[in-house]
Amino acid sequence: MATLTEKKKLIGKEFVITREYAAPRELVWLACTDAKHLAQWWGPRGFSAPVCEWDAQPGKKIYVVMRAPDGTRYPMGGEFLEVVPPEKLVTLTGALDDKGDLMFEFRHTLTLVERDGKTKLTMRSRLMKVIAPDAAKYIGGFEAGMTQSLERLTDVVEKIPFTAGLHSSARN
Repeated sequence: MATLTEKKKLIGKEFVITREYAAPRELVWLACTDAKHLAQWWGPRGFSAPVCEWDAQPGKKIYVVMRAPDGTRYPMGGEFLEVVPPEKLVTLTGALDDKGDLMFEFRHTLTLVERDGKTKLTMRSRLMKVIAPDAAKYIGGFEAGMTQSLERLTDVVEKIPFTAGLHSSARN
């Protein structure tokens, strides 16, 4: 269990993860904002996302349940703050406890920059709140889990046909 001092040390901690994908920005945007694509890559290796409520519009709620290989379920909730297709997505998210209450909260800013047919994704995640006493164990695994998720995104991006709804999705 984290003490009050330990919680305060965690608040403001920022993780920055960068990946480059051999795909146009609109395609990576689609994979990051369309629930059916997101469910294919969200979570560490071996995890699935059987529940993925993800409607990338400002003010809309986020609810995703990741399932570990052993069947353990890890729900998360949040909301979309800013959506600028196809370049920027800002969300607040955090893990939920057994009662559905937020344990901690991250502010994520995802940016996409295209150059020479490739897309650079940068995810900046800043810890804003620590609420639950045992949140530190989840926060401690955040960077590895998000890194693995973004590695899994590579496979999804490669499978999406370039014309698969890009025009309508990129202009949401």
